[in-house]
Amino acid sequence: MSELKIGMIGYDTSHVIAFADLFNNPDNPHYVPGGRVVCGWPGGSKDMPVSIDRVDGFKKDLEEKHGLKTLDSIEAVAEASDAVLLESVDGRVHLEQFEKLAPAGKPVFIDKPFTVALDDAKAICELAQKHNVPFFSTSSLRYDANICKAITDGENGAIVGCETYGPAHFAPPTPGLFWYGCHSADVLFSAMGPGCKSVTCLGNDDVDVVVGKWQDGRIGVLRGLRKGHETFGCLLYREKAIQQVSTNPDIPYYAELCRRVMAMFQGGNPPITPQEMTEVVAFLEAANTSKTKGGKEIEITL
Repeated sequence: MSELKIGMIGYDTSHVIAFADLFNNPDNPHYVPGGRVVCGWPGGSKDMPVSIDRVDGFKKDLEEKHGLKTLDSIEAVAEASDAVLLESVDGRVHLEQFEKLAPAGKPVFIDKPFTVALDDAKAICELAQKHNVPFFSTSSLRYDANICKAITDGENGAIVGCETYGPAHFAPPTPGLFWYGCHSADVLFSAMGPGCKSVTCLGNDDVDVVVGKWQDGRIGVLRGLRKGHETFGCLLYREKAIQQVSTNPDIPYYAELCRRVMAMFQGGNPPITPQEMTEVVAFLEAANTSKTKGGKEIEITL
């Protein structure tokens, strides 16, 4: 198979440097062969300092270290590419940007957060179906080597519950848990699968505790940390054992994610269903709403 030409939308996250090195640098010990990031469009949200303030620096690195050609529109990137990485760190703009990419019919990976509103997530799924666009969106934490191995290892029986934990700092105007809580939410859904019917959330400046009730009676918990020691991990409650899982420090989860992205770019099926991606957004949106309402239980309706 010939090397794919990969486009990149949004130069406002450190992920663009990490991903470009994984796809473009054969000397990287975790190099992902099959395609090369060749062009992009910088983007950036003017009302979000953590976005707009990083564009110029990352643009310089991408052009000088990885040879990217910066184009003047999203549509131009879609035309010049075989597949696209939608990297914009501001989840509010993903629908608008996907609307410009979808008509080209090229595979698209959408970096976290998928969107920051359930209606936007539904609209992207509808556009993808209309234009026959293979796509998926997730946090790279979903593909941490230790977490993947633990979740898929059925030696101790089925997963009857899960608690995930990790940093959950805020970055307005991204709403609440969507900024960093999305990482632990993706791990939770990787373990539990779709089917969450309601959400409650209690929190303060230091922590958020989100409880999801699944349709089959299982309960999943997300603990979002903003004080004390902060690390990612999970507890898997199984039929025959309880497993505590920490992330693997030796295998970058960016690399494991990029391997899944490349597999889809090369014609494989997206590894996550639209239903599950949409449900993660619904879960986080409901958690934010519940917190503002003092922990009121919020039903999820897709």
